[in-house]
Amino acid sequence: MNRPFKLLVFDWDGTLMDSEARIVASFNAAMTDVDSLPLPDAAVRDIIGLALPEALQQLVPDADSAVRQRLVERYRHHYLYASPVPAQLFPGAADTVRELRQQGYLLAVATGKGRRGLDSVLVETGCTDFFHTTRCADETFSKPHPRMLLEIMEELEVNAQDTLMIGDTEYDMRMAQNAGTAALAVSYGSGFTNDAPQRLLQWGALACVDSMDEVREWLRVYATPTRNPL
Repeated sequence: MNRPFKLLVFDWDGTLMDSEARIVASFNAAMTDVDSLPLPDAAVRDIIGLALPEALQQLVPDADSAVRQRLVERYRHHYLYASPVPAQLFPGAADTVRELRQQGYLLAVATGKGRRGLDSVLVETGCTDFFHTTRCADETFSKPHPRMLLEIMEELEVNAQDTLMIGDTEYDMRMAQNAGTAALAVSYGSGFTNDAPQRLLQWGALACVDSMDEVREWLRVYATPTRNPL
């Protein structure tokens, strides 16, 4: 199989950035701020990729709206400004997206992060100029709703059949399925468990790879860009 793609859409947390530990720490710092017990790490990992309102609905279903709003504010404070836990790009991520853009792919990000959070890490990691557009969960519907992908495709004038979603969670795979695009799964991110590859493949991923270098290699073997290199 060799399939031409015009557009590659990356998830951020767990796909390009190794941010799981910082997300977990920031959620639990926020829980402490509202005088609540810390959440199990596994429970927080399960919501990475969702918008904050949907994440809190799953994590603290009995909390009232005032408490949830306070948790949103405190989580953002800790993640953006106060967390001592580092978050950095996965090895090979910057080189991979740089090369893919040079090869002629349109590149985008579809993330559960808020706009302020994504813009901050794009600047911190030097990735601002790599992507032709981005969508965040506070601008549209949360994954696995297809709206983020549909808006990206509409803006860049690309059909679903020419689009590949690359992500590490079921939310990414389901969003791709709902939008009618292909998907490539990665096993190393926040959705990682021993059964991650099988689980992600069950949601329709074309393959599941184990590193950013393998993302690049998979695209070299099984896909071709359909635009002229920039």
